[in-house]
Order: sequence, then structure tokens, then C-alpha cells
Amino acid sequence: MVDIGAERARLKTRNDNKGWKKWGPYLTERQWGTVREDYSAEGNAWNTISHDMARSKAYRWGEEGIGGISDNKQHICFAFSFWNHRDHILKERFFGLTGNESNHGEDVKELYYYEDSTPTHSYMRMLYKYPHQTFPYQKLIDESKKRSRLEPEYELLDTGIFDRDEYFDIFMEYAKSDEQDICIKVTVTNKSKAAAPVTVLPTIWFRNTWCWGYENYSYKPMLTGVGHSFIEIDHKIVGRFKLYAENADELIFCDNETNFERLYSAPKYAQYTKDGINDYIVNKQKDAVNPNHIGTKASFKFSDKLQGGETKVYKLRLSAKSLKTPFADFEEVFSDRIKEADAFYDDLHASLKDFKLRDLQRQAYAGMLWTKQWYYYNVHEWLKGDPSMPKPHPARKHGRNNSWRHLYAANILSMPDKWEYPWFAAWDLAFHTIPLARLDPDFAKRQLAVVLREYYMHPNGQIPAYEWSFSDVNPPVHAWATWKVYEIDKKINEKGDIDFLERIFHKLLLNFTWWVNLKDEGGNNIFGGGFLGMDNIGVFDRSAELPTGGHLEQADGTGWMAMYSLNMLRIACEIAIDKPVYQDMASKFFEHFLHIAGAMQAIGGDKLNLWDEDDQFYYDMLHREDGQAELLKVRSMVGLIPLFAVEVLTPELLEKLPQFKRRVEWVLNNRPDLAGLISRWYEPGKGESRLLSILRGHRMKMILKRMFDEEEFLSDFGIRTLSKYHKENPYKFELEGGTIQVEYNPAESTGDMFGGNSNWRGPIWFPMNFLLIDSLRKFSAYYGSDYEVEFPTNSGQMINIKDAASEVSKRLLALFQQGKDGKFPMYGEYDKIQNDEEFHKHHLFFEYFDGDTGKGLGANHQTGWTGLISEIIHQLYGTKES
Repeated sequence: MVDIGAERARLKTRNDNKGWKKWGPYLTERQWGTVREDYSAEGNAWNTISHDMARSKAYRWGEEGIGGISDNKQHICFAFSFWNHRDHILKERFFGLTGNESNHGEDVKELYYYEDSTPTHSYMRMLYKYPHQTFPYQKLIDESKKRSRLEPEYELLDTGIFDRDEYFDIFMEYAKSDEQDICIKVTVTNKSKAAAPVTVLPTIWFRNTWCWGYENYSYKPMLTGVGHSFIEIDHKIVGRFKLYAENADELIFCDNETNFERLYSAPKYAQYTKDGINDYIVNKQKDAVNPNHIGTKASFKFSDKLQGGETKVYKLRLSAKSLKTPFADFEEVFSDRIKEADAFYDDLHASLKDFKLRDLQRQAYAGMLWTKQWYYYNVHEWLKGDPSMPKPHPARKHGRNNSWRHLYAANILSMPDKWEYPWFAAWDLAFHTIPLARLDPDFAKRQLAVVLREYYMHPNGQIPAYEWSFSDVNPPVHAWATWKVYEIDKKINEKGDIDFLERIFHKLLLNFTWWVNLKDEGGNNIFGGGFLGMDNIGVFDRSAELPTGGHLEQADGTGWMAMYSLNMLRIACEIAIDKPVYQDMASKFFEHFLHIAGAMQAIGGDKLNLWDEDDQFYYDMLHREDGQAELLKVRSMVGLIPLFAVEVLTPELLEKLPQFKRRVEWVLNNRPDLAGLISRWYEPGKGESRLLSILRGHRMKMILKRMFDEEEFLSDFGIRTLSKYHKENPYKFELEGGTIQVEYNPAESTGDMFGGNSNWRGPIWFPMNFLLIDSLRKFSAYYGSDYEVEFPTNSGQMINIKDAASEVSKRLLALFQQGKDGKFPMYGEYDKIQNDEEFHKHHLFFEYFDGDTGKGLGANHQTGWTGLISEIIHQLYGTKES
């Protein structure tokens, strides 16, 4: 009998990445082209190891594979390779273009989908669509190089390779019998009417830890083949395992060692190198593999010719046990785990009646869980080089990330996208934790805690941004995410984790202080911040020195800090209910917020404030070195971000915090200038609630008027990052030597700021929309259902703020749904996806979306933050919380 609560029970056994989480989808999909593997003098990561080199190069910092798994420190790795008997190489890793090869930056050129996963990875499934015809590697490169930034990317579907359904559907599935016993199934279906050959190569190998010159890793683990039946796996740290295969054609062995001869025209370091299996299968080089069936990399080989429509199933089992009949209970294990997974998700969205929405939500969750990755990066060792390797160029010591020598990452982290962004990004990670908290609150909490640990956070209090530049500044959303995760966890477990809040709060105090000390240049509570994650949204590259000299005061930087203050205030209030001493911290953040709000409202009479009375909108202000100042009148998300700074203090909360309440009342009575920034209302039997917000009254109405205007920010598919006003009225900034122009670009970037692989001058981005929706819901909690706004602007239709939030949510959801024309907006002109259910029933989760058409753009597996669609579905239609 299947225990329908089994997955919930597993989650409660321990909250780290051991036990049932010891094995998971922790391989990346692209280790080549990362900063970690770059040992060049100039820091040219894309050219140090290419896709073509990857099959021959042993990595230093991690491993990649298709549909793969590893243990939680990535000592033992397992993944799949395939061959269609036409390609010049095995399909061992997904192909894509580097940031230099594509007209819009790095881009994976494959079709694959994360279909399902439980939080403990007791069951997982993904799909890869593998063409019969020769994979168009060079065509994708050549055509992309021909295209300018004004043209769309050249995608795999554009080559026509799927037009006649000449491809295999390859499903890769895992079902755990227990913590150290994993059943593995590969199901290959020929979707063509004609017969086609295929070779399937389930591959196991060790991450190379032995050749870098460290004494504690000097030993070499071993794989040993036994007939055609199983491979013995012996690793000193992880232990002994066996990988069984049912009816394999043969076993093939080599070593996870670099082929120096192929890559560098140097003598071979090892006889059997990493590319040995590829050369043996594709090039028929018998001497490329070890005839003694030993090594550190090995594959089972299955070769078949599948008739049109035929399906073939291949079975394997990775186990710490010695099993006489490893496949006797194989199907039973799969059946039980699938039933438990169904029970887990049925419980999660029990109130959701629409099965298409259930399927979308479940695939979004699957993407979140599949994009976990073991992330390893010891910056000190990376900078100095390894004992047995040539010393890095001296320039390296002063290059990328040189001021982050303390950073030592070796954790399971949620990635934005395991091909295009296979490294943690701090503000992405904060958004990931919201949907993850619905699935596995403990994992979500650990994700928020880990980047604040002393081996991540800089001693000065800065949170590392992302691998390419830890010193870049991302928006301070960690406190917001902490509170959201706390609320979700509290509902699920019926008790708030105050210890978690307190732990995070102390680390965020350091980070908040870093912001105040370094990003408030004038000491007037108006903040800069620079980059703030939004790439090319402004006139200038905000992470670099301004071409004009001087500095920027940023409406978004200041809005983020007002939001940060209120998030810290709310966290402090919650802890103070249990530990009253935290009322002092609540008071500190209450007053800090008031001073930031006052600065933005220019209550001191300073005419140089960020609010423009003529346009009724917030802008960045440029301060030149000669003392002159001017507003940069770009109507962008920068001016909407002040909406994020909103919190409601209820009478019930204030009554629990008497010291804090007295301080609030003292400020209101003794600082009328600050008291004017706070709204309050009275309702019989409820008492007074207080609204803390940068925006209220007239300014709030004017911001919402612009935001809900379909000729400005409101798209059919959410809120744009730049007003459509700039389509006909581009903003022009005169600079010595020319004019800088900012115009509405609803799709890909037309310039090369930040590499041109993401665009904030028009498209729809899920995280910003989600924050806007969250803020609207808070405003609604204060104003109630009687307060109405016009939606859309100039429509004459009045609705309350909560309903306006829901309408924006529905527009975001429409990206994933067939419209009245029968088409899915995000799949644009691709008729193959639009018309073929075998394609559109499997969801992609794009990085961002065209502000006019809704077409999906950027990374197409960024379930990291586009996975927020799962939470939007929850907010719109509700789910059962256990």
C-alpha cells in the first residue's frame, strides 16, 4: 500500500542535503565557459574552454551532463549520452552559443523540458527531443554570426530539423527505492514514421579530484566492470556502489582525464582520456578505451534501430546494496514513487480545479527542483592556482573577484538556469525561494541563509552578486524574500520559525549597514547602487564610471532601500513578539524608513528631489562635478520601484509591542513633518491601521495611472520595464561627442551594454511584476475594497486595488495559455510548437517576454524566477496548505 504522505514524511526527517536528498540533479548542464574553469590571463571565460573542447577537458570545479544526478558533493556523477549515428560527436552535453557567438548573448540550442520532481528527488522525470538528422552545430553558429542585434536569435526550430517529426522523445526518469538505491529508466520513442538508429550511453564517472596536487585528494577512485551486467564503484568518501544494467550490449571504460594531445598538441598525460568513449563509438577507435574494463569514467552501451512510432525502455539501477535480481521490483518502485509524487502535488494544489493549471504549476515546480546544482568555487585556490598545475598569469591576482578571496562555496544551490546561468545569482536566488518554500520550506530557508554565511558574504557586509562579478550590486531583496518564506513556512507548519528570522536578521544588519555606508553618497538618504541587476535600463552603464563624471541618485536604489527598511521593520516586529528586546530594532528601521521617505518627498524643501511635478513620476538624478543636477527623464521601472516600499502596521501587532508603539506615537506627536508621511484609518471594532509607504494619496494615484496605462507600462502580458511612450518619444541625452538615446525595445536588446543578452528597455520580467503585485496586495489590505482605481487607464472601468493586482496576474498567466487565436503568446512565430501538442504540452519558462507580443526571450529554462508563475497561480486560485 502506498503511503500518500510519504514525501511529506521524508521532508521532515532532516533539512539538509543528506538522507533522501543525498542524491539529486546536482550536475550542471554547462561547466565549460564558466568563470571557475577560466585560467586565462585576461579573464576570457568563453574562449578558455569551448563546447568542442569540453569532451576532452577534465574540469576542476564541477561536472556537466544531460539529465544527470550526483551525490551532494559531486564525487560520483551519472548522466546520459546519446548518438543518432549521424552526428560527428556524441550528445554528451547540451549545445549552445557563447556570449561572443550569438547576436544576443549566450543561448542554449536544444529542446528539453523538466517534467516532474519531488522535493527529495524520490521521483524525477525530464524529456529531451533529439533529432534524427545531423545536428546543425555549425549552421547555428554561422547563421547567428550573420545576424545583427536588430534581428531575432536563430533557434534550433528555425533550422527545420523538427518539421517532419524526425526525432526521438527521450524521457529520463529516476525513482529511489531508498536513500542509496536509485532505479533509472530511459524511454526512447521514435516520433517519425521511418525507422531510425539510436545509441543510448548511460554514463558514470568521478569528478576529477586527484590530479590537482592536493595531498588529501591524491588517491584515485575506481570503476570496475563485471561482464555486461554491472559496474563496481569504489570511492573512499562516498562509499561503494554498483550500477546495474539490464541487457546492455557492452561496457566501455576510459578515464576522466584531459586529452592534452588533442587540445594542446602536448604529450598525453593519460592513455585513456575523457573523450575515449566518444572516439570509440563515433570514430571506431578501439584503442581509445580500456580493454581491462577499469577506469574513472564508464558507459553501458545500448544500440537499437527503432521502427516508426516504436518505443524502447532501458533500465539501470545505482545501489549501495548488492542485488541478485536488481530489476525484480523495478516497476513497483517506479509505481510507488509516482503515486507518492501525485499524492504530494494533489495535496499541494487540492483547491485548484483546472488541470491545465495544475500541470503548468507542477512543471514550474519541477523546473525549480531540477535546477538545483552543486556549486563549488574556492576563490583563494582559484586565484593562486593548483600545486600540480602551471602557475596562473600574474595579472590574474588583480583580475576578476580578487577582493573575494574568502569566498568558498561548496553547496547545493538553486540556479537561475543550469545552462545559461549555471552559477548562483543572489537576487535571482531570493525569488527562487518563494515557490521553493511551497515545496520544501527548509530548503528555501537554507538557500537564504547560505549566501549570508561568513564564507560567502564579504567581511564589509556586501552580499556576493554572481560569479562574473561578485562586487556588482544587486537589489536588496533578501529581507523581502526572508519574510515571504517565513510566512509560507508558518502557514504550512502552523508555527513561525523565529530562530530562522533572527539568524537572517543579524546578517542582514551587516548588509544594511554596508548599503548605508557605501551607497548613500551624500548622506541624505538618497541612494545610488549602480547596476542593481537591471542591466541596460538606464542611460548609462550604472556599474561603471559615468561618462559625465559626478554621480547618480537613483529612484530605484532609494526605493529598494525604503523597501529594505520596511522588510527589516516587519521582521524585527515579528521577532519582538517572542523577544521584546527587538522592539528597539523595529524602532530603528521605522525611523530610517521615515527619513528615506522624507528624502524622496523632499520634505526639507530641497527642490532637487527625484519626483518630477511636471511628469508626475520618479526619475534618476545626475549630479555633475560642477554642481549642476538634472533628472534623467526615462519612464522606466526605476520610477515604479518606490511602490515596493509599503507595509501595514495593524493595531493587533502594535498592541503586542508596547515599547515600539510608544516610539511610533512619540514620532507622530513630536515630528509632524514625519507624521505626515504615515496614513491611518479607523474602522469600528478594528481600531487604527497605519500605512507606511513612500507612495500614497496623489503620488500613488499618478504612479498607478501610468502603470495601468496600455500606452505606457501595461501590456496584455504584464507590466513592461520601460514605458511604451518612448517608442515614439525616445529619451535623448546630449553628451560631448554625440547623443545617447533610450527608446522602447519590447524584445531583445539592440545595444551591447552588459553583453546584450538581456534587455530592460521594454520586456516583461516576472520578478518585478511579482513585487508590484505583492505591493498592490499590501495597499489593498490597507485601503480595502472601497478604494478604486481605473484599470486600464482611460477605460472608464473602476476596480479595487486587489482586483487590479489579480488582473495583472492574469495577464502574466496568459503568456502560458492559448489565446482567442488558439496560440500561446510566448511561443511567437513557431508554428511547430503552436500547432503540435507534442511540443506545447511541455512548458518552457523564459527569462523575459516581449512587451508587445508576449514572445518568450532570453534563457528558456529560467524557472528560477519565471517559476514564480506557480505562486501567481496559487494567489489567483488558491491551493491547500498542509
